[in-house]
Amino acid sequence: MKKIIFGLATLSLLTISSIANEKADAYQKGCDLGNAKACMELGYMYRKGNGVPQDDYKAVKLYRKACNGGNVRGCNNLGYMYDEGKGVPQDYDKAIKLYKKACNGGNALGCNNLGWMYRKGNGVAQDYYKAVTIF
Repeated sequence: MKKIIFGLATLSLLTISSIANEKADAYQKGCDLGNAKACMELGYMYRKGNGVPQDDYKAVKLYRKACNGGNVRGCNNLGYMYDEGKGVPQDYDKAIKLYKKACNGGNALGCNNLGWMYRKGNGVAQDYYKAVTIF
């Protein structure tokens, strides 16, 4: 009985891994064809290590391509990478510019992250009022 359960668990993991690999392949093809959302989704997979090896440098490259292609979620995610120094040197000025671009494009998380930059005073003069108006 234990062998059957172990076998089923192993099969399930292999199936999930196969699906994740197919998803990554599909996003890569879409990104190569200029689909900014596909670039952002693939970047997220690399950032988290979901179905692909975790790689912040690849995530940054893909988020940049997504942002340059007009995907504001990609701009927010790239801003986060600069904010935290993940895959790139920490750079609050770049993070703020990217959060602003995301926020101005209607990305609520970009607005939230920009608000926190003002709340904490990271890369800007600390300004609680401005933070609240952005949140």
